[in-house]
Amino acid sequence: MNEPLIVCENLTHIYPGDVTAVKNVNLKIHKGELIGVIGQNGSGKTTLVKHFNGLLKPTKGKVIVKGQDTSKMRVQDLSRNIGYVFQNPNHQLFAKTVIDELKFGPTNLGLPEDEVNERVEKAIAFFNLEMYRDHHPYRISFPLRKLVGMASIYTMQPDVFVMDEPTTGQDHITTRIVYRLIKKLRDEGSTVICVAHDMILLAEVVERMLVMRDATLIADTDPKTVFSDKELMASTHLSPPQITELSYRMRSKKMIGSIALNINELIDASSKKYNLKRSK
Repeated sequence: MNEPLIVCENLTHIYPGDVTAVKNVNLKIHKGELIGVIGQNGSGKTTLVKHFNGLLKPTKGKVIVKGQDTSKMRVQDLSRNIGYVFQNPNHQLFAKTVIDELKFGPTNLGLPEDEVNERVEKAIAFFNLEMYRDHHPYRISFPLRKLVGMASIYTMQPDVFVMDEPTTGQDHITTRIVYRLIKKLRDEGSTVICVAHDMILLAEVVERMLVMRDATLIADTDPKTVFSDKELMASTHLSPPQITELSYRMRSKKMIGSIALNINELIDASSKKYNLKRSK
């Protein structure tokens, strides 16, 4: 296993008013991982990930990014390694045009103009933003605005992408773009961390799940293990994907042997049970 990009050591964060949002979290995150972070509202998941790029500093404990203690680093410095996509793009976007928004990050990193332009054009093509390049970000729809927020981080090519509720407010088309983006980032060697209530997204794309409850990290394992544990899911007041719930019922009736995270897994489980050959 390669050296971890992010290490949390007994991370604790206490907000004013003595509100403990994260308590004694220990974890390691490595290059190329696809990680989902789940938990009920107020469980501490967003507070946790905001420590990775220095938006928040530990009250107790440490967060170490690429060997450096974040308590001694500025957000500007951490942004080279950790890209954060806000749940609400209105908290992120500020330029007068989409193209200016995409240029800002890599230009701020001091990259030469030709490389900045190359990254911007690559992002415009991937996110299908060509017809909006000269639009003001606040003159386009909310789903497209969220894509612009993701694209503005994509042009900076950080080691880690943190996405806070990436599919919230998205339509079907832009949701599929988000799915493709996450898989593309992994293929390019990036680490992706998704804070989400979208269980279908997590079931389809992530390989590791962090489960938060009452400021505490209560599980760190693969999605199938998390979604198979009814007691664990009930304790978070969250529900697994509908396909997984259906597979619970089918397994209880001995119609399949294992639970499924998506429709393809359900079809495969059914085919194995009844010795059926799946059509291509």
